[in-house]
Amino acid sequence: MARSGHEGHDHESGAHNGGGPGSVGSRLNWLRAGVLGANDGIVSVAGIVIGVAGATSDRSTILVSGVAGLVAGAFSMAGGEYTSVSTQRDTEASLVEAERRELDERPEAAEAELATSLEDRGLSESTARSAARELSRRNPLRAHAVVEYGLDPDELTNPWHAALSSFLAFTCGALLPLLAITLLPEGVRVIGCAIAVIAALALTGFTSARLGDAPRGRAMLRVMGVGAATMAATYLIGSAFGVAIA
Repeated sequence: MARSGHEGHDHESGAHNGGGPGSVGSRLNWLRAGVLGANDGIVSVAGIVIGVAGATSDRSTILVSGVAGLVAGAFSMAGGEYTSVSTQRDTEASLVEAERRELDERPEAAEAELATSLEDRGLSESTARSAARELSRRNPLRAHAVVEYGLDPDELTNPWHAALSSFLAFTCGALLPLLAITLLPEGVRVIGCAIAVIAALALTGFTSARLGDAPRGRAMLRVMGVGAATMAATYLIGSAFGVAIA
């Protein structure tokens, strides 16, 4: 099989595939995706409830708007993830099937290709050929899929897992501003929710940066800035509508 574009696919499969040699990295990617999903839930629902709070002080209206935003956002995130990962799974299955056909029709060429792939990873020519021969005797399909694509044919990406993870992550994040704005007294409702949201975003920014081994301070300021700007914009819009209605 032609090997162009494998590097890009390796990255994607590492982000979703729970098995294989990169399982630790895959779990970290899943965790980072969960943190980012929670971050989306926090910002999205915070923008909604603070915007509505700017227009009205009615607790029921704020609560209904927040719950509607939570449900719509969670299902939207889950649906988008399911669609995206289903496409990825189809691609993975297609790659595995192509390797299966090549092994059936041209086993010698397939083994030579595996040896070349192992050479590219730093093995000497003789060692690569010996390793390819031994791997081909045990489980040639898995050997080719793992070495060339980073895939385990028995553990392809599961779109339902991805959708559920996205749904839960968004929901968990969205609950924080929703609870804060509805449980706090009217006089401190907006500012209290804003403080809780900024603190939560600082935590998600720190966590995602730590998982990605990136600068913590910059990541925290970035997500806090986006959250603050979102809440300020929606509150001003809600206040303008509230004045107009009044």
